[in-house]
Amino acid sequence: MTALPARPATEADEATDAAVFERSWADADAFAVIFDRHAVAVYRFLARRVGGQLADDLTGQTMLVAFDQRRRFDLSQPSALPWLYGIATNLLHRHTRTEVRQHRALAKSTAETALQSHDELVTDRVAAAAQPLGSALAKLPAAERDIVLLVAWEGLSYEEIALALDIPIGTVRSRLHRARTKLRRALPKEDR
Repeated sequence: MTALPARPATEADEATDAAVFERSWADADAFAVIFDRHAVAVYRFLARRVGGQLADDLTGQTMLVAFDQRRRFDLSQPSALPWLYGIATNLLHRHTRTEVRQHRALAKSTAETALQSHDELVTDRVAAAAQPLGSALAKLPAAERDIVLLVAWEGLSYEEIALALDIPIGTVRSRLHRARTKLRRALPKEDR
């Protein structure tokens, strides 16, 4: 992520995210505080999922969507981070769907060029075997994987995940339980 010049601390830096969002309704420049506070965390979350370059783009898009929808932020929430993770997750899913459609179109147009060579297949299989957790995570449905990663990587609570993904807390609990069960079954005992 590209480093930005540090700005001097202001009283806005001491305000809750909710107060900053409310102030940004009249003064769009106030939103810079939200960016300064949370862009790095959103970037790290995305970079773990898709790598640095795409994470840069998706972080910028996340902040643009948050800015455009800033009046929709729930002012009863002291932190905007769960809301931002929700936006980032939605953008990541949209990107993935678009990429899948592109791959399918490519496969239809030139099936022989889309095939992997034997060496690539072997390399992929070796990498997958060396990464049992990654392989197990990849097999989870996206909705379950998102929750596991928000818990494991970002340390969010069930309530924060429910807010981020706009789902009931009971759904968070049940999806996480199902995902943990599937991961336990998929991983060798020594990797659990």
